[in-house]
Amino acid sequence: MLRIGILLSGRGRGTNLQTILHACASGFIPGEVALVLSTTASAPALELARAAGVPARFVDPEGADDPAALDRELALRFGDAGVGLVALTGYLRLLGPEMLRRYPMRMMNIHPSLLPAFGGRGFYGHHVHEAVLESGTRFSGATVQFVDHEYDHGPIILQSVVPVLDDDTPLDLAARVLEQEHTLYPEAIRLFAQDRLRVEGRRVRILPEAR
Repeated sequence: MLRIGILLSGRGRGTNLQTILHACASGFIPGEVALVLSTTASAPALELARAAGVPARFVDPEGADDPAALDRELALRFGDAGVGLVALTGYLRLLGPEMLRRYPMRMMNIHPSLLPAFGGRGFYGHHVHEAVLESGTRFSGATVQFVDHEYDHGPIILQSVVPVLDDDTPLDLAARVLEQEHTLYPEAIRLFAQDRLRVEGRRVRILPEAR
């Protein structure tokens, strides 16, 4: 059973966390959410996790005595919980060397565009969808990737495409992309839990399911 850690910031509704919790409870993901950490004390996802019986903690990002202290604290807490995979669900900070050392190609992120387009520093939430609409592109989507030392840069695991409609607002597009996120993220975690992902340079190969 894979022990999953969830890392987030901001004040989103926690819908990706809810989807992962449901996928674990239903047996779709052979694992469990072992710990939820947030750098925002009022994040709704913390209460959502506690209601599901999952330990959920606030980690104060301002209490660090140096830039690497937060990174070490996160790595320590996930390590103590026996976490094998860290899933970012709206974590807006760049993870540092300690987390990358402890969890090499064992951290995932979900992004609301078809990376590498509309990714990088500053591209999150509604900023992504506004940029997509302004660009005139006809398609957007969602991407699950492994986390590395740059924003939205790690090897891509799965992607899903959605059309951009002529009368779309950022909210319309966000809702359509979020539906795909809720399918894509549990599937990527399931593949990891089944040991079916192999990173080969910048590519991720998906192995067939064992019979």
